[in-house]
Amino acid sequence: MATPRKHSTDGDQGFSAEERAAMQERARELRASSRRGSKADGEQDVLAKIEEMSESDRAIAARLHALIREHAPQLQPRTWYGMPAYALGKDVLCFFQPSSQFKARYGTLGFSDKAMLDDGAIWPTSFAVQELTPDVEVRIVDLVRRAASERS
Repeated sequence: MATPRKHSTDGDQGFSAEERAAMQERARELRASSRRGSKADGEQDVLAKIEEMSESDRAIAARLHALIREHAPQLQPRTWYGMPAYALGKDVLCFFQPSSQFKARYGTLGFSDKAMLDDGAIWPTSFAVQELTPDVEVRIVDLVRRAASERS
């Protein structure tokens, strides 16, 4: 008979404080969405989350938001696990995970499987973002457009 795993409070097992916070944030988002209805505008929620970020994350998130709104206007901004995200209908296609979310070295631009950026047998679904140069912005716009157009 297998011995059941004991829950540890030292962080070796279970969810981290950051993971628990993200899950609680998601539960709040779902409750708020059900109160507002399915056509709720998440723009203000996304902008509020961006404002809460550290200066470096905020600069990247604000520029990503502007790029996505300009080049993929069919995507609706909303929060997802407390992060700025962009959805087509009910499906989140992409999101920005700030470095502070899980105490990482850098923020990431992530794409869900719904984005369908498939490229052969292996492809990236998240990208470290440390700086938004003109070349990086062109690449991001291409990825976001591909993600949004595959589903349109």
